[in-house]
Amino acid sequence: MFDPSSLALTSYPYPSGRRVVMGNQAAVATSQPLASLAGMEMIAAGGNAIDAAVAMAIALTVVEPTSNGIGSDAFAIVWDGSQLHGLNGSGHSPQALDLKAYAEHPQVPLYGWLPVTVPGAVSAWRALSDRWGKLPFEQLCEPAIRYASQGFPVSPETARAWQRAESRFLSLQGEKFQPFQATFFPFDRAPRAGETWRSDNHARTLEAIASSKGESFYRGDLAWQIARFAANTGGALSLPDLEAHQPDWVDPICTTYRDLTVWEMPPNTQGMAALMALNILEGFDLAKFPRDSIDSFHLQIEAMKLAFADTYRYVADRRFMQHSLEALLNKEYAAERRSQIGDRALTLAEPGIPKGGTVYLVAADRDFMVSMIQSNYEGFGSGILIPDTGIALHNRGAGFSLDLKHPNAIAPAKRPFHTIIPGFLTRGDTAIGPFGVMGAPMQPQGHVQVVVNLADYGMNPQSALDAPRWRFLQGNTVLLESTANRSIAMGLSDRAHHILVSGEVGQFGKGQMILRSGETLIAASEPRADGLAIAR
Repeated sequence: MFDPSSLALTSYPYPSGRRVVMGNQAAVATSQPLASLAGMEMIAAGGNAIDAAVAMAIALTVVEPTSNGIGSDAFAIVWDGSQLHGLNGSGHSPQALDLKAYAEHPQVPLYGWLPVTVPGAVSAWRALSDRWGKLPFEQLCEPAIRYASQGFPVSPETARAWQRAESRFLSLQGEKFQPFQATFFPFDRAPRAGETWRSDNHARTLEAIASSKGESFYRGDLAWQIARFAANTGGALSLPDLEAHQPDWVDPICTTYRDLTVWEMPPNTQGMAALMALNILEGFDLAKFPRDSIDSFHLQIEAMKLAFADTYRYVADRRFMQHSLEALLNKEYAAERRSQIGDRALTLAEPGIPKGGTVYLVAADRDFMVSMIQSNYEGFGSGILIPDTGIALHNRGAGFSLDLKHPNAIAPAKRPFHTIIPGFLTRGDTAIGPFGVMGAPMQPQGHVQVVVNLADYGMNPQSALDAPRWRFLQGNTVLLESTANRSIAMGLSDRAHHILVSGEVGQFGKGQMILRSGETLIAASEPRADGLAIAR
């Protein structure tokens, strides 16, 4: 039985150099230390975990712009002391979207106006603050405004991501990309680690968002600036699109794995993929295999393949789905899918037919626990930045399919398939805590691996994040982290997996976690990022 009090808090088998951080009043963790400090600044000012989470989310748009921004989408799962609530802060495609504009493309392009949908992050910040926050909304924006106006030293992993994006974004041609290039590459290059980067435009925009509690973004001056730039440079996003946007409170979805209940956000997110994979894995006794064994890796990879096949076939804006969540998460259906797993890799996992660039953060106090994620999708997003604002727009519309028979087919006023997913763990009626692993399709795979590490191998939160990871790509191709034992790569190859080994840590996600054990909060931050966990 999973028991947080029995976690091996002194056992760290993987050489990350990190240890869990513990406190009994509050804890936070993000992928960027300055953002974590923004959260604890709210706690010190008398705020709660909600205030901390929102302040960190806002700060991350400044200090980690390579992964998210003011023009992001966001999702959250909140434990309010008695139950869980989900917040879908993703936006819809433009109402005036013209399918003819996509006719020359095999898939929705990543850059320009075609992949832009309404940004929802600002509305999510406001919704969380309004419902549970203790501090004034303006105060939550103060650290981000300070970082933007005074500048901050760019952290190492953020600098690496910025440099990887340099040639791609500087090569984009056209008037619509010039504000983006001038803001993030002002000297035709990315900032290096340790260099100070500042943006007065970001600061002024965040001040406008703070003073209007986000209204300016959707129904005020900022909305007018977004709509005007779109109209002048070929975008379909309009003022009515922004005015119509509202975040949605939804019920998270779940499954049981061993004696844990694992919670994810429902479609239009890919959270279902993690739950389906865990349903399949539940029928195997993984604990009888060593954690770093060929058998354990093989079974997890195969379960993930089958879950992705269904997810990519069926998940869409919930109004357009062809099968119910109950059918897709049915344990009997999982058993049918499990029967396809043998000793050798599936060459291509097919969907069954059931019957019936991202930042992740966590915060907790004695009353609330928050699992929150926001993203511009492909790193910096679409390459569109509204002049004089610092608002870089995401490219979430790239998640749509151009197959008009697919439930996720692109259409006006529709939410696209979303990769970003916050996770949460409970046992019975008890909240265990928030967890998540950012990184596009890596996210449900990271969720599965973290849950397996906790439930089957009894790891503490830091070791569960430190452990070497795998990442299923497509077909039977799997990316294996270079820190994994070489014998695992060889053994998986012998089972017909096509194994690629990578030392690029960004390929394997970046996670955070806080678990509650009695009165103790146990926090951990991903060793593959610049992150920091803080507790008091």
